[in-house]
Formats: sequence, structure tokens, C-alpha cells
Amino acid sequence: MSEDRGAQLAREVAARLRAAGYEAWLVGGCVRDRLLGRSVHDRDLTTNATPRELRRLFPDALEVGAHFGVVLVRKDGAEVQVATYRSESAYRDGRHPDEVRFEKDVRADLARRDFTINALLEDPFTGQVVDHVGGLQDLEARRIRAIGDPRRRFSEDHLRMLRAVRFAAELGFEIEPATFAAIRELAPAIQRISAERIRDELTRILTGNAPRRGFELLDQTGLLEPLLPEVARMKGVEQPPEYHPEGDVWTHTLAMLGCLRRPPLDLAWGCLLHDVGKPATQTFEDRIRFSGHERAGAEMARRILERLRYPKELVERVEWLVAQHMRFKDALKMSDATFKRFVRQPGFETLLELYRIDLAASGRPMENYEAVRARLASIPPEALHPPPLLRGRDLVAMGYAPGPAFSRALKALEEEQLAGRIRTRGEAEQFVRRVLGPPST
Repeated sequence: MSEDRGAQLAREVAARLRAAGYEAWLVGGCVRDRLLGRSVHDRDLTTNATPRELRRLFPDALEVGAHFGVVLVRKDGAEVQVATYRSESAYRDGRHPDEVRFEKDVRADLARRDFTINALLEDPFTGQVVDHVGGLQDLEARRIRAIGDPRRRFSEDHLRMLRAVRFAAELGFEIEPATFAAIRELAPAIQRISAERIRDELTRILTGNAPRRGFELLDQTGLLEPLLPEVARMKGVEQPPEYHPEGDVWTHTLAMLGCLRRPPLDLAWGCLLHDVGKPATQTFEDRIRFSGHERAGAEMARRILERLRYPKELVERVEWLVAQHMRFKDALKMSDATFKRFVRQPGFETLLELYRIDLAASGRPMENYEAVRARLASIPPEALHPPPLLRGRDLVAMGYAPGPAFSRALKALEEEQLAGRIRTRGEAEQFVRRVLGPPST
């Protein structure tokens, strides 16, 4: 969506509201981000027009929150959300207010919002900012402060605790002491929030510009343990200093997150969970070892992401990254065929980047990483993905009956082809006859 079209639509909607005698203000993240010099994407308006009046003025608008008096106005690919001023009663479920009251005074609406920096008003025509909650001062001081009593704000909607961490990480702000203390006190209540809402906030933290800072704050506020106990158990898990001079598993994982800036989601989760199996597999032998931690970690990663209701495709990609991340230590010893099968797997470039970050976070040499890249670059594309010389239908035409031996023979043939030992269809047919014996028909 074009930023100009969004701004233009916001002014059109505000003009119609004001022409009808109502107030109209830009509010929330769009005001905050403009003042910080950040890109503005979504524009929200707030007004004293009632939901009924909004429906009359904007008959084509989509009601996205009828109970809360929220409509969505769309035009030419742009959209603006318009909400009636409202106040709210107690939140007995930690998410939804028991009662919503529509208000005529914007200050009543602002008082029920989460953080001061998200409750600034802006005139959509003049750009004048109106501050009833101290948000300008907090923007200047670069701090996240709950509006009013922070304990009450977080008791109303527990997800606000996670949002405080996300905003602090994304904006490079500090959480002010009273707000921080309230999160520490109420952190266990985050488990009452639906997995989907938690998933979405964790996604934003991991794919933002400071995932390390986000997870440091999750730990410091006490939110990490109830959200991701498997990750919290990495703390204090000692590693062999010759491979990990940076410290324990948690320290190493944070260092990897520190290498990320707006990463793809599968890479971000891969970095966070690649060593999640180490606490359960740690042994003390000739040195500290974590035998099979990649297999244990892959299973744990799958359970974690399924618990958070991630799509199956993402779950499988991250599970694969965790399961495969130790294979690079043997990559240069692989046969040509094995190496080709390894590097042509879907997602290999992401796996290779995970390996690079893993090495960088430990301060280890990059020679093996560079050697893998050089070996990969030396393989012509047609040798990496050669068309099959024979398919199942060809084996049928040769007189073989379909069965389990088919796939074994074709797999063995592919191995020979990747190794460069078989190059022609005739050679392929001779190989199949050696493997399967004479056809039965």
C-alpha cells in the first residue's frame, strides 16, 4: 500500500467526519512512527462518532470490530481503520473487557490504551500533535511507559507485557521501572493468552531489527520461562570452551540472534532452536559432549512450533534446519553424490547461512564454511540437478513389475548419476538390469 494513498485516504475520511460535525484524529503507531522518522504503514483514526453514525457516513466500510465500534474504510488499495472513542470495564479473562462504553471525550479513550507513546493524537490536516498522557516526553526519553497504573494495564490484557518487550526491542527504548516491575510480577499470567496471539508477537520480535535485545528482555522480565521453557533451560548449560569460548548455550544463542537483522522467520527460529536439544543431551566424558542433540532438538523444535500454532510448512522447515545443522562438519568428506544430495535440498541456502552465523557467534574460523561454498560453486547446475535417465514408467517398459524394488533401484541409479559414473540412458538400463536382475516379462 502506498504511504501517500494511505495519508490521502485518512484525510478524506477525517474530512467527512468533521464535515458532519465530529472529531477525527490520527492515533497510535502512525503518529509514533512519524515522530520517530520511521516508515508509516497503517493509519488509524479515532472519533466521537458512534458506530451507527460511522455506518451512515461510510456505508461501504467493513465492520472489523462491531462490539468495539471499529470500521475499515478501503479505497484504491489503501485502508484506514476508524474507531469510536470508548472506555472499558474490567477484563476478567485477561483479554476482553466485560463491558465497552462509547465516549464523547477523547481523553477517556486514551486512558484505556497501553503505552504513552501509542496514545498521541495528530491532526490529519495540520500535523499538530496533541499529548494528554506524556507520550512526547517518553518518546524524547526513549522509554516504554504504561498509561496510568501499569499493573492494571497488564491485568486488562496480558499480551501487553509481550508488546512492551517488542516495542522496547524494535525501537531501542528502555522499559521504565514501574512498568518493568509490573511485568515481572505478572509474567506467569502470559500463559493465559492464546497461542496464536503469542505466536504473532514472537514472530515480530524474531523478525525485527533486534531479536537479541528482544530475547534478553524476555529473560529479564520473566516472560521467557512461561513462554518458552525449553529455551530458558539453555541458561547455565556449559559448553566445551575450545569450541564455544563465548559461554553457555544461552549465551551462544543470544550471540546468534545478535547477528540477525530482520531475518526470514525460518532462519530466526532455526538460530533460536538449533541447540535446544543440548540441555537434555549434555554428558561429561573426555570433554563436555551433546551427542545427538540435533535429533533431540529437531523433535523439540517441532513440538514448540506446533504448540504455538505455526503453519505446518514453517514447522517442517525449522525442524529440518535443526536436524541438519551439524552435517557441515563432514561436508568435505562426503562423496560427490552425497554432497550433491545434501546441497540441493530445498532450503539449503538458509541452512548454510545458519552455519555461518553459528560459526560467527562462537568466533570460530570460517575455513570450512568457505570450503563448502567453493565446493558447491564448482558443481555445474546441470550436474547438481541432472534430469533422471530413467523413471518408473521406463522400468515398466523394460518388463519390470512395479513394487518396492522400483524406488530402491531408481535411488541407486540417481546415486550413480550424481557420482558421474553413469551418464547415458543405455548405461542406466544396464545398471538397472544388474540391480533388479532379468525382467519377469
